[in-house]
Amino acid sequence: MNEFPRFDLAGQVALVTGAGRGLGRAIALALAHAGADVALGLRDVNAHGDLPREIEALGRKALPLQMDMTRLDQVTGAIDRAAEHFGRLDILVNNAGVAPGNPTEDFREEDFDVTVAINLKGTFFASQAAGRIMIRQGHGRIINLSSQAGFAALPGESVYCMTKAGIAHLTKCLAVEWGKHNITVNAVAPTFIRTPGTEEALADPAFRADVVERIAALHRIGEPADVTGAVVFLASPAASLITGHTILIDGGWTAR
Repeated sequence: MNEFPRFDLAGQVALVTGAGRGLGRAIALALAHAGADVALGLRDVNAHGDLPREIEALGRKALPLQMDMTRLDQVTGAIDRAAEHFGRLDILVNNAGVAPGNPTEDFREEDFDVTVAINLKGTFFASQAAGRIMIRQGHGRIINLSSQAGFAALPGESVYCMTKAGIAHLTKCLAVEWGKHNITVNAVAPTFIRTPGTEEALADPAFRADVVERIAALHRIGEPADVTGAVVFLASPAASLITGHTILIDGGWTAR
C-alpha cells in the first residue's frame, strides 16, 4: 500500500449530470482540475456556454451530452455514450435536481411529479446505467447530491426534503449492493450554497440573515468550492474505504 493518500484523479473519466450551471458546473471543473476527463450531462446540449473550453484549458477532455433527466432514454443513452467515447466510466456525479417550493397544502401534482422524476427517479436510473458499466469494469465511484434538506425540515420544501432524504438512503442501499464490485457510493448534503439557483432567495436580507444564523458553527453562506472539495475527495483513491455515507456540508446547521 502507498504510504500517503492520493487525492488526484489522473486518467479517470467522470460524468456529471446537470453540469450546465451552478454546482454541476463547479463540480465538472473541479474534477477536471483534479485530472479527470469529464462528460457533461446537459438538459440542452447546446447550452453549455464556455464550459467545454474551460475544461480543455485545464488539459482535460470534455464531452457535452444531451441528458434531460426526465427522459430515461437520454439518461441511459448519455451514460453509454460517455463510456463508449472515453472507453471507461470511473465516476458518476448525480447532481441534477429541482426544488419547486410551495406550502404543502398548495403543492401541485405536476410539481410533485417533476421533482420526484428528476431528484429520485433520475438519480436511480443514472446510477443503474453507470453501475452496469462499473460492474463490468470491476470498479467505480458514484457520488449523489443530497441536501441538508434531507436531514432537517425546511418549511415549504416538503417534497424536496423527501426526495433528498430518499437519495441519502438510496446511497446506503447501492453501497451495500455494489460493494462486492469495488464500487463505492456516497453522497454530499450541502446547505445553501451561493449559486445562480439560490441568488434570488439569498438576495432577501431577512432570508439571508436567517440562513447565516442557522449555519450555527460558521455563520457564512457556502461557496461552490465547499462542495466540490468533498466531491473530489470522495472520487479520489484517498476515499477508497468510504462508502454508504452522506457528508453534511452545512456549517453546523444540523448540529443543533
